[in-house]
Amino acid sequence: MSQSSQLIETAQRTIRMEMEAVEQLSTRIDEHFVKACELILQSKGRVVVVGMGKSGHIGNKIAATLASTGTTAFFVHPAEASHGDMGMITHDDVVLALSNSGTTSEIVTLLPLIKRLGITLISMTGNPESVLAKAAEVNIDASVAIEACPLNLAPTSSTTVSLVLGDALAIALLEARGFTAEDFAFSHPGGALGRRLLLKVEHVMHAGDRLPLINRGTSLREALLEMTQKGLGMTAVVEADGRLAGIFTDGDLRRTLDKGIDIRQASIDQVMTLHGKTANADMLAAEALKIMEDNKINALVVVDENDRPIGALNMHDLLRAGVM
Repeated sequence: MSQSSQLIETAQRTIRMEMEAVEQLSTRIDEHFVKACELILQSKGRVVVVGMGKSGHIGNKIAATLASTGTTAFFVHPAEASHGDMGMITHDDVVLALSNSGTTSEIVTLLPLIKRLGITLISMTGNPESVLAKAAEVNIDASVAIEACPLNLAPTSSTTVSLVLGDALAIALLEARGFTAEDFAFSHPGGALGRRLLLKVEHVMHAGDRLPLINRGTSLREALLEMTQKGLGMTAVVEADGRLAGIFTDGDLRRTLDKGIDIRQASIDQVMTLHGKTANADMLAAEALKIMEDNKINALVVVDENDRPIGALNMHDLLRAGVM
């Protein structure tokens, strides 16, 4: 067998073994998992995640996921906890301790102090009969039959299982708390994610003198001049009372030319799209983007509660704002 084939076979075997380990988790999501969730939901403090080595790296990620999904959490290195960092943990907190063996000495050393302070302890171990599991109020079973490592030594399947259990815990708590997309955005204000979840249509729309707007009955020639002047590739068309009558876009112009209509003589009423899709100013910009994508259009008129145009935006506006 060539080296390339051997590398591919090894990678596929590793993936297969870790998938099987994760699949076996479903049967272990039981009353112990529920109790762990309830203890965290009832807590007045934070979730303090501890773990050594590879479990510590997984614990760091679990703490970060919890913190970004509505459960205040942070990671404490158990060795540092023995040298002062226990002062970061209060009676109201919940400690989530990760250890595949359940006998990690740096964590076991902390158990008497955790008990003395009356801190709620949840363990995530691969051995429900271990010291750590028995000391905890509840143990979440993270056991695996075998590591993906051919020597059955390097934490591979076990760390993957712990990571998945941490995600399951975080999302279960998220839903139990009624955590929303807007709540999530406040934990992620920077970058594209924050822009997608916090930016509203009113922040990117063209309003006032920048809004392309004509009255019903206007000639197509005048409509094209308005579109050219405002540079959005569209114009809103309004009724006499100011309500939205329709929209005319570059796409409508192409369809008009295909039909052989004389653009010098035509009225906007003949060629516009009646009413069209709209957005609201307080709508998330990401929602406006979805409307455009679902309807295969490149522009939207923004209307008020009386269906009167107050703004307009197109794909380029969303692209510049970083929503796409």
